Amino acid sequence: MLLPTDLLGEWVLRRRVDDRRAGVDGIVTGTTCLTRTGPDEVRWDESGTMTFDGRTVPVSRTLHVRRADDDRWTVFFADGRPFHDWVWGERVDHGCAPDDYTGVLAGDADRWTVRWEAHGPAKDYVLDSELRRRSHPAD
Repeated sequence: MLLPTDLLGEWVLRRRVDDRRAGVDGIVTGTTCLTRTGPDEVRWDESGTMTFDGRTVPVSRTLHVRRADDDRWTVFFADGRPFHDWVWGERVDHGCAPDDYTGVLAGDADRWTVRWEAHGPAKDYVLDSELRRRSHPAD
């Protein structure tokens, strides 16, 4: 099992977006950077460009991964709301009624993936992200 502290550094991000409800797909390309901000916290920054449904737009987000007193890690949105438990290789859930979200973090210290599926009355999509450790500035 990898912890967020095992993944510190800069990553090349490629995310495939499959919005089955809208019948369109897209690609996000950019970077992800995991930075230790304290002994029990890692900041997760993503930035890039999304090409989706014939449009290209800049995208970004910030998450925080924090370790609790019981040594378990949890991912939080930038505004402090809990997102999901940090569990490696097993399904995690994010409750956001009326839709259901399930995700999986998997891989190793040089390449890892994040997969999210959303199903419900408002959403039906899959996000498949691949992160490769940046080996040099030209990546």
